[in-house]
Amino acid sequence: MAIGQQGILFDIIDERKRQDKKWGVERELNNYIWLGILMEEVGEIATAINKEIYWLKGRKELVQIAAVAIAWIEALDREHGGKNQGETHEA
Repeated sequence: MAIGQQGILFDIIDERKRQDKKWGVERELNNYIWLGILMEEVGEIATAINKEIYWLKGRKELVQIAAVAIAWIEALDREHGGKNQGETHEA
C-alpha cells in the first residue's frame, strides 16, 4: 500500500491493470452498465461502513471505485474519439 497522492494514483493504476487483465482492455459497455458496476463498488464500501469493518476494506474499495470511474472515462473517450467535450483542466 502506497501513501500520499502519488502512491494512491499508482494503486489506482495497478487496479486498472488488474481490471483490464480480468475483463479485457476495451470493454464496450453502455452507460447503464457502467453505472451499475460503479454503484456495486460503492455498495461494497457502504456495507463495510455499516458493518464497521471500514478500516479493513475501505481503502481497497475506494481504489476500486476510482479505477472503475477511470475505466468508464476511458470508454467514453474511446467512444467519442478522446474529446473532452469542452471540459477544462483547472485545478
